[in-house]
Formats: sequence, structure tokens, C-alpha cells
Amino acid sequence: MADDSIVQRVAELRRELHYHNHRYYVMDDPVISDFDYDMLLQELRTIEEEHPELVTPDSPTHRIGGDPAEGFVQVEHRHTMLSLGNAFDDESLEAWYRRVRNLLDDADFSMTCELKIDGLAVSLVYEDGVFVQGATRGNGFVGENVTQNLRTIRSIPLVLQGDPPPYLEVRGEVYMPVESFRRLNEERAERGEQLFANPRNSGAGTIRQLDPKVTASRNMQIWAYSLGDAGDVPGLPDHWEALEWLKSLGFRINPNNRLCYTVEEVKDYYREFVERRHGLPYEVDGVVVKVNPFNYQSSLGVVGREPRWAVAYKFPAERAVTRLLEIGINVGRTGSLNPYAVLDPVVVSGATVRHASLHNEEDIRRKDIRVGDWVTIERAGDVIPQVVGPILDRRDRDAVKFQMPEACPECGTSVVKPEGEAMHRCPNASCPAQFFELLKHFVSRGAMDMDGLGEQWCRILIDQGFASTVSDLYFLEKDKLLELDRMGDRLATKIMDNIEASKNRPLPRILFALGVTHVGAEVAELLTQRYASVDLLAKASQDALTQIPGIGPKIAESIYDYFQVEGNLAVIEKLKQAGVKLHHEIEIVDPVNCTGMA
Repeated sequence: MADDSIVQRVAELRRELHYHNHRYYVMDDPVISDFDYDMLLQELRTIEEEHPELVTPDSPTHRIGGDPAEGFVQVEHRHTMLSLGNAFDDESLEAWYRRVRNLLDDADFSMTCELKIDGLAVSLVYEDGVFVQGATRGNGFVGENVTQNLRTIRSIPLVLQGDPPPYLEVRGEVYMPVESFRRLNEERAERGEQLFANPRNSGAGTIRQLDPKVTASRNMQIWAYSLGDAGDVPGLPDHWEALEWLKSLGFRINPNNRLCYTVEEVKDYYREFVERRHGLPYEVDGVVVKVNPFNYQSSLGVVGREPRWAVAYKFPAERAVTRLLEIGINVGRTGSLNPYAVLDPVVVSGATVRHASLHNEEDIRRKDIRVGDWVTIERAGDVIPQVVGPILDRRDRDAVKFQMPEACPECGTSVVKPEGEAMHRCPNASCPAQFFELLKHFVSRGAMDMDGLGEQWCRILIDQGFASTVSDLYFLEKDKLLELDRMGDRLATKIMDNIEASKNRPLPRILFALGVTHVGAEVAELLTQRYASVDLLAKASQDALTQIPGIGPKIAESIYDYFQVEGNLAVIEKLKQAGVKLHHEIEIVDPVNCTGMA
């Protein structure tokens, strides 16, 4: 039986992974590297394997991707678009190979090795040889219909060659070439616009533009990587032959694919492209290894979210060594004090790194990281690098141990560390830094989606006294906005229109937008399945909340505490006055704990 600390760690990992799933798959805006995410997921998977009683249906280990973004028609996939398990070294690759051999009664089999393109997985559907539908992976079962955008990609055939079947589904990876990414950022820099972080996220965002002209302007490409469904097409015994057949129909197949017959050949392929990857015109983050014969794939099947017959052998994150000059503190929207490293600038994976993640005080102490240390920095091609640890034999005698500040660096309020949590927090709900982060969160696409109110304008609204609570946004006047520097009539109109439109966002989005500690998008969905309005939720007891599957005591306590704060209730009252829809209709699940439609 797992002890309380393990139960708590599982809950923390799930919350963090759900959050990062949303940032990565829905917002196209990750805040940690792929390597960091993989490590969190691996830790959770290991704990669940050791303590199967802790496994729940909503665990991120059973998730395939993120929920579809709003703004596109949803598409249900005929066959689930799966994710891949990961191998990070030769030992884990060999363990996967041994498991497969064992399940196949020690039969010999060929394997395909394909570069793992760092892009966006899509499904392409053809009827009688004509491209009729393109969709993102979404959550694996339901994706977004992005047909019009995909039609603009020249490497996607609109009409197939040869003799295609009446129905054909093909899976592929859409990506932005490195040179296209470089040109795009140069153009944005010339216009004074914010630069994109990397080709993967700019490419994913490009495919999900509502205006196909934007997609057409960015030279996106695709590699087809598998046959999804071809009905009863005969004569395709394995994956390699299927790729060759798709190539004959006009699909773009990566010429670096290789057929291997031993695990040593797979390792040779991997090592070759660890060296060659920076010379490729597209970004890759590993090698996908697949059991080649279709009959063996069928026999091996799928476990959880992953096929047993395939694995992603991830490239190692790239590292550099530099000096840790200072440990700074950011204050998050829930009051969390987030330490970060201020570094002597160093180039890692082609990018200059000046700051890196340090997670929390416990992580700093565990790694024994001190100001003045020479440290190893790791970056896997994504936005935020991390400090791996210090180089102890280069440590100065006067290197200073880190101490979390006793007072909030933004408002001076005494810092608290809730029992059982890794994070220190500023308890002052009026802390300026917290409100800035909360306002950014409230207007973001995954929350109230007030397009036009970016980070810069959030700061200006606060500084000018236009917003001291999120509800103040609904009482803004266009004439007042036009008094602000660089605010034109077109932008002011756009902001006002989007604020008005946000009044009818779905209830889970509104609840998520309020920024209640521990209430992410998934928890908000669970709550609003039981409580049909914010008013009903505000009256819920902690005991009633914990009876909802997926809501533990700590989340219940956080929700209950939020609604005991007069200032929070005042914000909700102002939202009502502004006409924000704080209720919806739900099916009564439990008449004891739910009073139905508000």
C-alpha cells in the first residue's frame, strides 16, 4: 500500500503533466522541454507500475495527446492515433526489443528505423483518390478538422497517382523546415513582433491558423509515416512495403528511412543520426523503431496509450557548462515562488541561454546548486533549459547555499510553505505579480480567449489602473482604451469584441480562468460535470468535493478555501453583473451532491 508521500507525489505529477499536455498540445506554447516532460511521465509511470492501486482512468499515462482546440470542427478518427513509449539509452532500447521477442516466442523480425520529426501529427483521408479531409491528432480519438490549411501544403497530394482504393487514410508529420523558420523569425523581427521559440511550435500554430493564407505563406512540409486505413488492399505484408506503396501513390516518404534486421543495426542508425541531425533541413528529436511485419504488429497489440510494436529512441538532450551568476525568483499567478538561474550566457543547441529552470527549493537542495557554481545546462531544443547540476570539483569555497526569501520579492508579504507542498507561496491575493500572471492566464486562449490582450497590454492595463481584478475587464470602455499609447481603433474594437464574446465561454473554461490553485482544465471539467454553476460550487463542502472521482483532499481544500475569500466572491459577483454566463445545463449524476441546473 502506497504511503501518503507517494500518493501526494502521484497527484502532483498528474497535475503537472495535465498542465503541460494542455500547454503543448492545445496552446502550442510549452513551458518545459520535451526531455523534462518525458522524465515526469516516466516517473509517474514507474510509480503506477509499483503501486497499481493508484492507477486511475484520467492518469496522463493513459492519455494520447491534448484536447482539440476550439475554433475548428471536431473529427472522430476511425482508428486511434497513438503515442509512442520512449527509450533514452541502449539499455532501454534492448529491454524493449527483448520484450517484443518474448511476446513473439523468440521469432526473428525486421524493423524500420525512421527519424522522429519534431512536428505535428496529422491524419489525411482520401476518397476515390481525392483528398477530402485532414485532421490533427487531438486527444487521439478526436482531432481538429484542418483540411483547408493542409490543402495549402504542396507536399500533400490533392489527387493520388496510380490505383488508390476507394477509402484511404494516411498518417504524417507536418513540420516547418529550419530555413523557413529562420526566415519567418527574421520577418517578425523586422516588424517588431515577438519571435517564435522553435520550428515545432511555430509549425503547429501555423496549421491551426483560422486563415489558410497564413499557412500557405509559411512553406510547411510533410513526411508520410504510416498507413492508417486502406480497407481491403491486398499484398501489403509489412510497414516497409506500405511506405513504398504510399510513395507510389504520390506521398512524400523520408529517404533516410532504413530497414534493419538486428538491434545492433538499429543502434548504428541511431548513432549515425545523433551526429548528422544538425545538418538536416528539419528538426528531429529521435528515431522511431517499428516492428516491420503487420502480422506481428497485430499480435503485439497496444497497451495503454502505446503500441507494443514501436518505440521512440530519443536523442540525448544537449548540454553545456557555464557559471551560475544569481538565483532569481518569479512569482506565479497562484503565489508560487519559482526560482530560476541567471547564467553567464552560453550557446546550447544553437540558442543563447541566459536563464534556466530550477523548479523549486527542494530541487536546488537535492542537487546542491549554489550561486557562483559552474553548472551543466541541458536543452532539448525547446523553450526553457534546465540546470542539471553543479560541477563540484570546480566549486569555489565561498559558493553560497540558496535560501528561499522569507518575504515576497514583489509585495513584501511573509512567505508560507503549505504542508506537503514543494512550493513556497505568497499568500497575498493582491500581490501585483500574482495579479499580472492571473490576468495573463485569464485572457489566454485556453481560458477566456480575449485575443488582442497580450502580455504587454495586460501590464499596461494594470499600470494605468484599468484593471485590479479580472472582472474589471468587462467594464472597460473603448474611449478609455483609445487614450493609451499605440492603441488604435482597430485593436480597441477587436479587444472589446473579444471581451464581449468571452461572456459565453463554456463553464469549465471560466472556472479554469479564475486561477483557483490546483484547478487546471481537466479538474474544471470534472467539477462542472457535478456542479452546474459557480454558485453551486461555491457552496460545496470539502467532503462533497472529495466524492468526485479525481478530486483529492488537497484539491478540495484549495477549491473550498478559494470561495471563503471575500475578494474572490466579489470578483464573481462583478462577473455576474457584467453578464458572464457562470452556469450551464448538465445531466444530474448524483442527486445527493448536485442540485442540477443553476
